[in-house]
Amino acid sequence: MKKYNFILVTAILCGTLLTSCKKDDDGGGSNVTPPRDRGEEAIAAEAEIIAYLETHFYNYEEFNAPSEDFDYRIKFDTIAGDNANKTPLFDQVESKTVQDRVDEDVTYTLYYLNVRQGGGDSPNFPDLVVNSYEGKKIRDNKVFDGSVSPVKFDLTQIINGLQDVMIEFNGADPDLTVQNPDGTLTFKDFGIGAAFIPSGLGYFSNPPTASGIQLYDQLIFTFQLYDVETGDQDGDGIISILEDLNNNGIEEDDDTDGDGAPNYIDGDDDGDGVPTSVEVEFDAEGNIIFMDSDNDGIPNYLDSDS
Repeated sequence: MKKYNFILVTAILCGTLLTSCKKDDDGGGSNVTPPRDRGEEAIAAEAEIIAYLETHFYNYEEFNAPSEDFDYRIKFDTIAGDNANKTPLFDQVESKTVQDRVDEDVTYTLYYLNVRQGGGDSPNFPDLVVNSYEGKKIRDNKVFDGSVSPVKFDLTQIINGLQDVMIEFNGADPDLTVQNPDGTLTFKDFGIGAAFIPSGLGYFSNPPTASGIQLYDQLIFTFQLYDVETGDQDGDGIISILEDLNNNGIEEDDDTDGDGAPNYIDGDDDGDGVPTSVEVEFDAEGNIIFMDSDNDGIPNYLDSDS
């Protein structure tokens, strides 16, 4: 198998990702026209994505019999002419049902292509991942963002559709990852996939400025997933997956003290003026201990009168 030697870009987000991969907030920016109904847009988005999946294929033959210099990157093309007998993406993708973050009554069928699962760890939804990627618009197949070199994503800061797909994959096999004398890393058996993202799980009515993405664009992201790091975005000692108190896989809707900052980015979850990091303890092995001083069944860090 071809080796991949990379220098990791240590910034959490790089380049245009600072503007092009932030979450859709559905209402900001300078748009004056009221946004479309999210339920109606979800139906239209799925129809557009399915049409693409039925008329396009990926370079699966190259993956099945890779050449010595194959780069293990997904490429798409139209099923026509010399490619008329290719297997359509629709026959190869998997899907999952995902809830809209703005309107809980709206759900999406989120399609994704699993070319290779990967032999390492799988990320949780608030973790950090090291990956390379490319983002395209379905309507014109043009690239609007990407990085061949590995960059680190905070999954809580990228669009929801990509976040929801990347957790279905695994990073590279750590036993096969090598740090080379020149400081680069060689990854093997890493996850390879693609996400076909409806606008409601992307930028909806607030595309990033100068990205070329239009309102309600459906997007495709291809990616190679190399490494996974446990997320603790607020540095309070409680890993962010444990701050999903309602266990719904959404980090934004757990806000114990109602201050507008979800627990995963709130250094004082109960708003009592005592930092969360002070209201928890750790044993000799580094395992977290949730103290409950007044024995009311609520741990101190979530109990404003403890």
